[in-house]
Parts: sequence; C-alpha cells; structure tokens
Amino acid sequence: MDRRLFIGGTLAVAANSTLPVSRALAAPTLAGQTVTIVVPFGVGGGNDLWGRFISIFLPRYLPGNPNVVVKNSPGGGSVSGANYFAASAKPDGLTVLVSSGSTQFPYLLGEPRVKYDYRKMKFFLAGPTGGVAYISSKHGVDLKSLGKLKGTQLHFASQGITSLDMTALLAFRLLGLDVQHVVGYPGRGEGRVAFERGETDIDYQTTSAYLRSSVPLVKRGEAVPLFAWGLLGKDGQLIRDPNFPELPTIAEAYEIVHGKKPSGIEWEAFMAFLISGFPAQKLMLLPGDTPDAIVEMYRAAIRDMRKDPEYLARRDDMIGEYEQVTDAEGELLFKQATSITPEARKWVRDFLIKEHNVTFE
Repeated sequence: MDRRLFIGGTLAVAANSTLPVSRALAAPTLAGQTVTIVVPFGVGGGNDLWGRFISIFLPRYLPGNPNVVVKNSPGGGSVSGANYFAASAKPDGLTVLVSSGSTQFPYLLGEPRVKYDYRKMKFFLAGPTGGVAYISSKHGVDLKSLGKLKGTQLHFASQGITSLDMTALLAFRLLGLDVQHVVGYPGRGEGRVAFERGETDIDYQTTSAYLRSSVPLVKRGEAVPLFAWGLLGKDGQLIRDPNFPELPTIAEAYEIVHGKKPSGIEWEAFMAFLISGFPAQKLMLLPGDTPDAIVEMYRAAIRDMRKDPEYLARRDDMIGEYEQVTDAEGELLFKQATSITPEARKWVRDFLIKEHNVTFE
C-alpha cells in the first residue's frame, strides 16, 4: 500500500472513528484541507520569509497535497501570535506555529505575558543559523589579546536588552569585555552601519549578513573577527560552524581568553539563550495533543522536502546556508532551545534587573 495513503487513512480513522475502515483508507487525510502556518511577525521579515519558503514545499509532500497559507499575527514581539496559537489551535494537523528566538526568549525569561508552553507543543522542524562577532581594528587586539582592553569601554548597537542581542550581551560579559549596549537600533543591519561609521566598535552579524557585508570590512583591515557562535553537534555540544571552520566557537573563545573551559551558572544561562537564538533559532510546531501519526506525517514531508531539487537550488539564497533539521536531531535542538533551569533563569533575570533595569511584571 502507498505509504501516504496508509498514513492518511490512519489519521482519518483517528479523526472520525465512525467511518468504515475501507472508506477511511481510500482518502488522504489532508485532501481538500487548508493548513494555516501562523507567523507571529509582520510580513517581510526573516521569520516570515522562512515560513513562506517552507510553505511552498509542504503541499508537495503532505498526504493529499493540501492548500497551505501563511497567517501573519504580529504583536508583542511575537508573543501575541504564539498566545493565539496556544489558545486556539486544534490538534488536527491544520495549524502550525512558526517560533523564533524572539518568541522563545520571553518564555525562557518567564515573562508573565507569555501564555504558551513549549512543553505542550510538538516539534517537526528547526531552522539553525550562525553568526560571527568582530571588533574594530583600531583597538589593535585579537581574541588572544583581549585582556589588553581591560578598562576600555566598547560600544555595541543593540536592538534591545532582552532581544536576540541579549546573546551578545552575555557573551561579551563572559569574555570579560566592558561593553555599553546602545539600544534602539531596529536591526543588525543598522548595527553594522553604526560600526562602519565608527559609532560602535564591536558587532556581530548572522552568517549571511557577515559574509555579504562584514567580510569586506575584515578584508579592508577595519574589523578583526573574534569568534563564531557555533552549531550544536548530535551530542548537544558546540561544534565549529562549517561556514567558518577557521574561527573558534564562543566556548573555544572563552577557553582562549580565560585558560579554562567555561562552566558555572552564568555559562549555563548563556547557553540556554545561545541555542534558542542561533542553532535552533526558528521552529515549526504543532499543538501538544496532536497525534503522533500527524507529527510523523509532517516530519516525513520535511525529509522529502530536503531532497527536492527546487528547494536545494533556492535554499541558500532564501533561508541561509544551514540545512533544516527534523527527527531526533531536531528534537534535541527543540528541547534545548526551550528549556532553562530555575537557577539559570533566576541568575539572568537578577542580572538584567540589576545591571540593565529590566522589569518583569
């Protein structure tokens, strides 16, 4: 029997047990249906583009070739749309949530406005990304000589203390750097422009932006790369980014600067946000009580999508240089990206309240 018909028939039986088995097996579950991908961001941003790109291929590989539409539900830094999904999505495979680091950070911080719970969701796709941090060459230092900057205040263009740039805030602190985070920049692109103008002297960019816009700064001798964030290996440990094999990960950078491997509650807190912000920055999720057969249906569609010639031809330009992840490897990313110990959460909240006047009300 055709595998798709078998899956579709199984799901149809689960959805309507009164149907005769022979009739249920005859029709793919999602034929004639519409799958809605909830993107809790406005149109045109990176998360919207990612969701829309994936939406091109899901209809090809989901049983019954359903219609797939993207519903933008922006507000509250993506919290509003995720709350909407948690309150209204049914476990029938017809509603999918796009989550990103901007959605995951408020959850990890325990913000009271968050009404969604990742422990009550099921994963089928993760979209990793990477990035590189660099410093102005005017300081005459590289990673091995950062100690010379003791007592020197650096400036970083930030989108906000609890935004994705919080990863940089914690990383620079771990390396012993005194960095003033100048908030209010709308994006990393504007942050790079501030660096080029000399308004700031330390920066990071995600992989595609770094390769396109920051590498020329390095080649002109205006910037010195310090480290790449790194990716997660199958054992859950940081490994070097294949796009930057010559650059140490942030963990290696810490060891170079301090002469010992990173450990302790501050490193634990940092890693929770690093994973959520980069190796598992984007997720696609289903409601937690979705039947396992439906979850597997989506994972199988992703496995097939990754072999699609059009997907392979367009992937790098559309969503970046990293392969989309599913199954057990992606499940590990999902769990690490949405988990934090109470001790680590307390440490980072206390730090943000004391050092940056952040409130959690």
